[in-house]
Amino acid sequence: MRKIGMIGGISWESTQVYYQIINTKVKEALGGYHSAKCLLESVDFAEIEKLQMEDDWEALDQYMINAAQNLENGKAELILICANTMHLCSDAIIKNTAIPLLHIARETGKAIKASGQKKVLLLGTRFTMEKDFFKNILTDEFGIEVVIPSKEDITTVHSVIYKELVHGLLLPESKSAYQNIIKKAAKEGAEGVILGCTEIPLLIGRNDVEIPVFDTTSIHAEAAVAFALKA
Repeated sequence: MRKIGMIGGISWESTQVYYQIINTKVKEALGGYHSAKCLLESVDFAEIEKLQMEDDWEALDQYMINAAQNLENGKAELILICANTMHLCSDAIIKNTAIPLLHIARETGKAIKASGQKKVLLLGTRFTMEKDFFKNILTDEFGIEVVIPSKEDITTVHSVIYKELVHGLLLPESKSAYQNIIKKAAKEGAEGVILGCTEIPLLIGRNDVEIPVFDTTSIHAEAAVAFALKA
């Protein structure tokens, strides 16, 4: 079994879900007393959030490189960024480490392609929805059309993540707001929805909407287990 290196704490609310999924899947695969070999580099999200708000991605690149190198020095054999937005730093990590990085957008693209959807709604932080790092992989590598909400709805989705979900607040009115945004996109032709922030699945699940849901947290964590257990 390979050792999974996780950059977590972005936020810890979703990192604990990664840990649970990874260990559950290892136990399902191997049985008995088995659990995952993993190493967690858990960062202080306040430091990350401050740099995000300052739009200082050069500093964020260095921050994430340091975290990834700590995992590499700890003999991790795979890097897993337990967040969607911070994959904006994935190229910097890849250039400065020698172990594989499992990209959340690429694994999500594989899942969408396998299910047959060709047009999907992307929900996430403002960075994930408005920047191209996630969308380009889906479009260029998998031929998937990606749509994002209106500017007003982007503000709603982003605000709920930063003001509520990262603090563990799951409010019914926010769930309804997300459901309405998804319903609106479905009427405009979206065949599925990407929960492109690792906190969103804490609020919205497969049974809450009428179109297929692609939970990036589960997809990413399960792909990590497949890598770790591959002979």
